[in-house]
Amino acid sequence: MPSAEGNLTWLPASDWPDLLAPPVAGSIGQVPGARVASIDRDLADTAAFCAAYDVAPEASANCVVVEGRRGEVVTFAAVIVLATDRADINGVVRRHLDVRKISFADQARAQELTSMEQGGITPVGLPEGWPLLVDEGVLEAGPVVIGAGLRGAKLLVHGSALAELPGAVVLRLALD
Repeated sequence: MPSAEGNLTWLPASDWPDLLAPPVAGSIGQVPGARVASIDRDLADTAAFCAAYDVAPEASANCVVVEGRRGEVVTFAAVIVLATDRADINGVVRRHLDVRKISFADQARAQELTSMEQGGITPVGLPEGWPLLVDEGVLEAGPVVIGAGLRGAKLLVHGSALAELPGAVVLRLALD
């Protein structure tokens, strides 16, 4: 039966920095009890990951980078929702960031700014000053699987711990 842990071997994340992108390794202490598991990097995308490792989609959370603009001002932010939900990027996120236009950030630009691999971007270790918008459903989910900054690993954290990360704001982001 699918669960948050699935059939993976989870290890204390602070003991395995080689499984984490450098900014994630440098910030992992901000997430008490974080565990990490090595995965096949070709299975990093959510649907393939959940199927291969018997992880429940409702115990998996996706983090995306958005880029908002108001005139010449550009704002980057990270948004995290459960894999079973879709974030209201054009509504709630746009209004919260007070931008006129918003879109998903270009993949290459997101990788460059975060120093994380696409498919592994995570709320842990984001650039200083970035807003982190966390859907309330992530907090309520209990243990959730998130990226580790690299496609070849995943983190298992308590969803409520993400609300304690720098720049975190908890909102109702999921579309009904």
